[in-house]
This record gives sequence, C-alpha cells and structure tokens, in this order.
Amino acid sequence: MAESARRRRKGSNETSPRVKDFGAFIERFELLPAPQPPPPAARHPLSDLTFAVADNFDVKNAVSGFGNPDWKRTHEPAGKSAAVISLLLQRGATLVGRTVMDELAFGVTGENLHYGMPINPQLLLQIPGGSSSGSGVAVAAGLVDFALGTDTIGCVRIPAAFCGILGYRPSHGVVSNIGVLTNSQSLCTVGLFARDPSIFHRVGHLLLQASQTVVKREKRFIFADDFFQYSRIPKQKTVHVICKAIEALSGYLPAKHMNVSHYIASNVPILKEFCEPYTKLHQGTATLQALSTIMLSLQKYEFKTNHEEWINTVKPSLGHEISARVRVALNSTYDNVKYLYKARAELRAALNSLLKDDGVLVIPTIPDFLSKHSSKRKMSPEFEDRLFILLCLAGLSGCCQVAIPLGKHESYPISLSFIAAHGADKFLLDTVLDMHSSLQEQISLASSLAPLPDFNGDMDASELLKEKGNAAFKGKQWNKAVNFYTEAIKLNDSNATYYCNRAAAYLELGCYQQAEADCNQAILLDKKNVKAYLRRGTAREMLVSYKEAAQDFKHALVLEPQNKAARDAEKRLRRLMS
Repeated sequence: MAESARRRRKGSNETSPRVKDFGAFIERFELLPAPQPPPPAARHPLSDLTFAVADNFDVKNAVSGFGNPDWKRTHEPAGKSAAVISLLLQRGATLVGRTVMDELAFGVTGENLHYGMPINPQLLLQIPGGSSSGSGVAVAAGLVDFALGTDTIGCVRIPAAFCGILGYRPSHGVVSNIGVLTNSQSLCTVGLFARDPSIFHRVGHLLLQASQTVVKREKRFIFADDFFQYSRIPKQKTVHVICKAIEALSGYLPAKHMNVSHYIASNVPILKEFCEPYTKLHQGTATLQALSTIMLSLQKYEFKTNHEEWINTVKPSLGHEISARVRVALNSTYDNVKYLYKARAELRAALNSLLKDDGVLVIPTIPDFLSKHSSKRKMSPEFEDRLFILLCLAGLSGCCQVAIPLGKHESYPISLSFIAAHGADKFLLDTVLDMHSSLQEQISLASSLAPLPDFNGDMDASELLKEKGNAAFKGKQWNKAVNFYTEAIKLNDSNATYYCNRAAAYLELGCYQQAEADCNQAILLDKKNVKAYLRRGTAREMLVSYKEAAQDFKHALVLEPQNKAARDAEKRLRRLMS
C-alpha cells in the first residue's frame, strides 16, 4: 500500500485498475433505472445519479459474497434484488457495482484478506474504516454519487468519518433490510454515504419513504461533554463550530451541555447488572464501558446464532482479525441474553425521553486519527475501546445518527455526529441539510483562526488506560503496564498517580533512573504522594544514592508516621550509611 502511494505521488502513469478505482469495487456492472415517465410527468427524483452497494446486498441473478469468496461459492444467486435497490432503481438511480467490505461485516478497519483494503482518498496511508469500506471510498473518491452499506456497530459511521463524507445510520427497522445479509439483526441497519448534502437528503428521504410534512422549526442541541473527553480534536474545530452555526440560524434554541453517562446511569437500571467489572473506574467510564460491552455481546450472540452452522460446515478462509472475532463469538457462552435485550430497550427509552422529537445529541464520531496510535494501519485495543464507546449509543439503542464532516485538523478529516430519537429520521436529515451552509461558513472561519489552547481532558479514557495498566501490573506484565500508563499520561499529564504507577512498573523492570524521574514528576504534582516518596527512595537506594533515599523514606514517615515500609527502609539505610 505504501509503495502504491509512493508511485502515485511520483505521477506514475502505469496505474492498475485497482488503483484507478481506489480498490473500492469487487465487481463493476450496470443496472439501469426504470424508464422515465413521458411528459408532462416529472422526472424521477434520482435521475442521472449513480450508486454502489456493499457485497451483502442481493442483486437479481447474482450471488452476494458477504465479503468472502467461500460464502459466494456456497450460496445461490438471488431471485430478486434487495428491496432498497429496487426502490432506488425505480426512482431513477443507476447501480454501477458491488463494493468491498470486511468479511461477514465483522470488522472495523476496512481490510479484506481476499480483496484487499480500499484506499482512503483523503489520506492514502490511512485506513478507510469498515465494514462498509468500499462504499465509503467509492463516494469519497467521486466514483459514485451515493452508496449503501450496512451499519451494525459503526460500519457506516466509521468509514464516513475516516473518509470525510456524510454517513447515515437510520433508526433500526425503519429502512427495509429485505434481501440484505446481516451480521446481527438487532443491530444492523441499511446505511447511506454521500458527499453532497442535497443528494444525501434526497436519497435518505426516499429510503425512509417519508412524506413531505412541515419542517419543525424549533431544535434543541445537547452536547455530550463526557463523550468529547474521548476526542483529542480541538473544540475550536468541533463544539465551537456547531455552536456558532446554531447562533446564525433561526429556530434553534441555545445549545446545552450535559453529562450523558450520568443521565444514562440514572435511567437505565439494568446497567447495574453489567457495571460490576468496572467498579474501579470513574462512574461515567463504567457506564459507557458497560454499554459498549452489551452492544458487542449482543452482536456476537446473534452472529453465532445466525452463522455458526455455516462456519463449522464450510470452514471458510478468513483474515486474521475477522477469524479472531469469529472465534470469540462462537466460543462465548451467553447466559444473560435477556438482559442484553432489556438493556437495549431501556437505553432506547431513555434517549427518546431525553431527545423527544426536537432534540439533537452531539458527540464525536470517532475518537482520534489512527496514525497517531499505530504505524501499521491497525487499531490498538485502546483505540477500539474508545471507538465502541462513541458508537454504542445509536448502535445499541437503535436511534438514528448522521456522521458529518467538519473540515480537517492537521490534514486529517474531522467528523462529529448528530443523534436523534428513534423514528426522528426525517427531522434529523432535515436538520443536517438546514445547517449545511452555516456549518461550511464556520468551518472555513475555524480553519483560518490561530489554534487556541484546548482543554478537552480525556479523563475517562485515561482512567481506563490506568486500570488496564494496573491489571497488567498484577499479571506481572511489566512492559505492558508501562505502555498503558504511558498512554494514560499522554491523555492526561497532570495526574500524579499515573507517573507513580509507571514508576512501580519501572522498578520491577530494573529501570531505576526512569522510576526516579517519574517519581520526581509525581511529587511535583502531588507533594503528599507517599507512594511516590517510597518508590523514589527505592530507586535511589538501588542507584546507591543512600542519603537521598533516606530523606525520601523520612519524608514518607512524616506524612504517614505508621508506615511500616518507610520505617523499615529508613532503618536499613541508616545501617548502610553507618
């Protein structure tokens, strides 16, 4: 992939067919729309528009591959096209091909062992996101006017964010999925990609088969402040852009800010059954981590129910990442299934009560840019944890969500999401179109302003990383613990505990100078941190700096006169120095 990008930058004319279409398509073909009605009847609303579909949509007389050749080999051609394809053809659009997707719709990166990873037109060395990667790339590259994919746990929203385009996850069940292969029926929806907001709006309305009603003028925007802790994009280019756009429009109430995780904890009582493993985490993090776990557990349970027999019979060839996810799903036991569905219902009710028919919740679509976390175009476990926390609200509740591009930061696309109540899809699509011009003005202004200090924090995410570090430490995985604590410090460098904990791991590794340096920083941040004095004393003792070590242990005794470890160490050093 890197070599392909290098050749394109050099202007090579010897471009393969895969590079020409950015690797988005598995196959190209053309299905023409229904004939135009004779005048004076109006032209079809989607006339002259082209679209593509992911490899899990039935096309008449062809076999859907579900992203895997073994699936295609073991299934028969479809007797008719998926309902949404037939609808779009009837409305004048032309279908031009089938696009790459993660195998069995079970990935989030866009990688496919058999067809390769489509090339992100926004950033050649950035992943396109999955599972509907090819559809997102086809739209972002201008190869089609719009495209369809499926969204289970973010499979449309993730590619839309990474590729810098509009992505729409409808309310669960409002768009027909007849003739569409699903990974998990309780989570999967047919999703839409587009670049142009008017096309996005027009196609979205057709998919909903929405009637033309009076647009609701009053709109309430709610910023989920706790969710923005998982994003490191400056608020100057996210929250402030939306706020300024709202101020410039009529019919929009002043935006409000709230801690949504606290609201959910109070209004989704079943979560108490799932929060126990996260009791050491911050309350907000525990709530959101539990929601994410429920969503992923529901996906795995339904995937196993739907596809276990085929997988065990055919034993398909799967990419490493997908194979690992499939093994986990098939090997898991699900004793609490009824609680998964109850949590889904309670979360939907809570969000519908919060948003009603005029509310829009604003959250980041994805946490950050992948290249900051890995040079191998892979998602680290920490990145995935944060990603699924951001995606679980609409994914689990079935509410509708639109991912909206907001320009770029350091050459990477920025994406925020609007979430509306279940069934409020038309209201949401109308809001996105209504705000488009104002948003573009504010994006342009924000990009021309000098950067402002940003204090997003990310306390919840850093606490999650600290807990992972603690678990690794208890498991005597010292290097792994150091890595987790280091990531926590990157997100929040003002927490003395993170430095102190990393110092403990360094001591176990025999890295005494690094441990001393971390304790210095911890004490600078918290002069009453007894553990930091004890660990710095230990590091200095091992470095044969007995006098300084003794002073640290004495200081620890001043803070905690009954501390036995400090008292014993101080006596030991007194003997050594004598």
